[in-house]
Amino acid sequence: MPARRPARTALALTAVALLSATATACGDTGGLRGAGPTTTAVSPTRLWPDLRPASSPAYPYDVATRETVKGVTVPGGDIREVDPVKVVEAELTAHPADYGPKGTYHATVDRMRQCRPGGEKDRCPLLEPYHRDLTGDGRADLTLGFRLYPTNQTAVRVYTVEGRRLVRVLADNDALLGVELAGRALIERSPADTSGYEYRTTWVWDPDERAMVFSRDEYLHVGDGPHGRRTPSPSASPGAR
Repeated sequence: MPARRPARTALALTAVALLSATATACGDTGGLRGAGPTTTAVSPTRLWPDLRPASSPAYPYDVATRETVKGVTVPGGDIREVDPVKVVEAELTAHPADYGPKGTYHATVDRMRQCRPGGEKDRCPLLEPYHRDLTGDGRADLTLGFRLYPTNQTAVRVYTVEGRRLVRVLADNDALLGVELAGRALIERSPADTSGYEYRTTWVWDPDERAMVFSRDEYLHVGDGPHGRRTPSPSASPGAR
């Protein structure tokens, strides 16, 4: 994306500079040279040691969500045989407060009808599904994304199989710049309210919670360029951020 090109250019220039320095060093037949004085290490300073520690978080935040998907079976325990359209339709049915006529994402229901045979595929909100082992059990899991109309948000969902049951282990809604799978981590990129910056949220599998949990939230400079304002996302389901 254009916003990331300056960073890539900087890396390229750094690489050229390093190669140039290496080439110069190879032609230098002189002796050892000092690198200058070493900076004195400074230990961390603990501020306000007498401050009474908080006993509870300022804001509630569910780091893990799990929900068994009702009405969807997993033939032979192979998640690749699951129909993604039926998976999303099961969520729409299970959460009428979000997807009903007065729900925040009410227009998603009409759009999902276009995902069925004979529908207008360019109006279908469901994005391409991906299969990758994110839980570490050696079996593929299912990562889905679908647009949440009439908002500019996108739903990101991860599902795994337990027995013959389909279990949702990640549910997050946000205005997204992109989503990446890196190893067994899922990374969401979202616009920040400052031009040239973006948020990157990382989710990883937690065997104790048996769900994908919030692992890291970064605020990164990605170069010059306008980014939309990031606003809190209403929950699409219990526990979704």
